[in-house]
Amino acid sequence: MNNFIFENTTKVYFGKGGVKEYLACSMKKFGDTVMLAYGCGSIKKNGIYNEIVEILKEIGKTVIDFSGIMSNPTYAKVQEGVKVVQENHVDFILAVGGGSVIDCCKIISAQAKLDEDIWEMENQKKVYPTEFIPMGAIVTAAGTGSEMNAGAVITHEKKKIKAGIFGTQAKFAFLDPTYTMSVPFEQVLSGAFDTFSHAMETYFGKPDTNNLSDNINEAVMRSVIQNIHILLNDHENYDARSELMWASSIAENGILKIGKITDFQAHQIEHQLGAYTNCNHGQGLAVIHPVLYRHIYQDGIERFSRFAKNVWGISEKESKQETALAGIQALADFIKEMGMPITFSQMGIAADTDFRAIANSTNITAGCCKKLTHDEIFEILKECI
Repeated sequence: MNNFIFENTTKVYFGKGGVKEYLACSMKKFGDTVMLAYGCGSIKKNGIYNEIVEILKEIGKTVIDFSGIMSNPTYAKVQEGVKVVQENHVDFILAVGGGSVIDCCKIISAQAKLDEDIWEMENQKKVYPTEFIPMGAIVTAAGTGSEMNAGAVITHEKKKIKAGIFGTQAKFAFLDPTYTMSVPFEQVLSGAFDTFSHAMETYFGKPDTNNLSDNINEAVMRSVIQNIHILLNDHENYDARSELMWASSIAENGILKIGKITDFQAHQIEHQLGAYTNCNHGQGLAVIHPVLYRHIYQDGIERFSRFAKNVWGISEKESKQETALAGIQALADFIKEMGMPITFSQMGIAADTDFRAIANSTNITAGCCKKLTHDEIFEILKECI
């Protein structure tokens, strides 16, 4: 296991009714003006918005709305949020939604305290922010695990880059599985696969020797598979939704990454696909993963063989190559069983999309068992069409 330093500063309130019971006391130590950030208004239709605003007003908070945060949040939307924060002297940001809302708010929190552009500061100077507007998160769509880390994925439309940048981390996070009941089921599955992808991206990183983090990871992946199967037959099963919600946090709160260099090559490819097409993140990952893994498995044969046996329960075949391929096929079959797309065309992505530009602008990760070239990424993208 590699050396590591681990700390996670987010306090989690997990379970049904947590917001009503604990939000007021969680907010009392913060300032009076709260920016309530959310997406396109579903929280107003399902009653979550009114519940939160009532609690905030009861403890004397002034609530400033910031709505319309889209999937694949843009850098322009971040700057719009910064303006709201600065003009209204916001003391605290409360993000209500899924990963897109939370990610957007993390960067608003940081940019509002900076005199320079955070994108250029992080990407050009490799300098990271140290001051933030404090924020909290109320999760309504599980999958990204964004509520327990400082990373965010933002699309810079002018640069045609979708990439990770770092902002603040939520002081607290509320995870109430009942809040996910109003999310379209297709998006629930997409989020669950994102969780599974996060686990795989960490699992296939380096080193590939036995590691406690990997043992925990295998349990997380098996749990995700099991509970997706339950949800496919019983869409509103609370226990399955609660397991998937916690798995989402565990997959991205650092626990699975301890002692590892992570891979995340599939995410890097999908991010750039999203920069050019604004596609659904989980669906894009579902298409890319099996194709990518068929390209690289021989360079990580031990790990892919272990994945087949310990995650999918596949008996060892005559060769490790056969075992590894059986695991990748099990992954592909599971994606089909979930009803997720298996090609870009099924996602509505046109065949004449500039895949060459996507490939050329994709970040190459250090943790992948095989260091890909941009030409190989182009071939992978073409196979996904």
